[in-house]
Amino acid sequence: MGKRTAEWSQAVCAANGIEIFYTRTGGNKPPLLLLHGLMTNGLCWSGLARALEDEYDVLMPDARGHGRSGVPDFGYGYEDHARDVIALIKDLRLSRPVLLGHSMGGMTAAVVANREPGLLGGLVLADPPFIGPKIQREVRDSDVADKHRRLLGRPVGEVVAEARSRHPDDRSDETLELLARARLQTSMAALDVLTPPYPDHERLMKGIDLPSLLIFGDRGVVSSAVAGELRRLNPKLQVERIPEAGHAVQLDQPERFASAVRSFLQNN
Repeated sequence: MGKRTAEWSQAVCAANGIEIFYTRTGGNKPPLLLLHGLMTNGLCWSGLARALEDEYDVLMPDARGHGRSGVPDFGYGYEDHARDVIALIKDLRLSRPVLLGHSMGGMTAAVVANREPGLLGGLVLADPPFIGPKIQREVRDSDVADKHRRLLGRPVGEVVAEARSRHPDDRSDETLELLARARLQTSMAALDVLTPPYPDHERLMKGIDLPSLLIFGDRGVVSSAVAGELRRLNPKLQVERIPEAGHAVQLDQPERFASAVRSFLQNN
């Protein structure tokens, strides 16, 4: 298991006009910045952080509206999230961190890499929401917000039990509790990020001049066709398709995911 989370440091950084809470494994090692997806938080990366902390200084911030970070009245678009990350990197004086993001965090990471490539040493995108306008509208018009509103305020034990019924064998108790607590700490305002239009992912990826890796599962959001088109647009993009994995590829296949990330980090 490696270190326990209690041995990692936790702090708040005032960046881009809000307080950003983050957890950090620490040490004089290359920095690796992990961006979580919608309705999770930084600690949901604990498994990957344990796998990589001996070699990297792993930082896991909570996005605005999530976890213990600030909840501003407005400003939950991808540009807002990207500005938070840029401000955090600068304020903490991180030296060209590799930026890894899942889902919402993946799109945020792509925006950061497109806007400020000189700040980063590399980019890893885990099944980002690289979808067209029609699917964006379908997500916005779904019952995701109503479901989240009904869940807020419920006991964490109930949320964990429901998650266990959906994942009877493939998620640890720790993972389920981290996910449940993160969900309960997600503000309704955070769901504004689902409002179309999303950034144009083809334009973003075409303009990124960094060593980059796209990781996706065989049952996730990104398809092999989309990955192939992105490789055509950006020759620096590497692609890793992980079988038997859905959108939460880092949870469905944690060992394969960590291996893919480690290989990329060591070779770029």
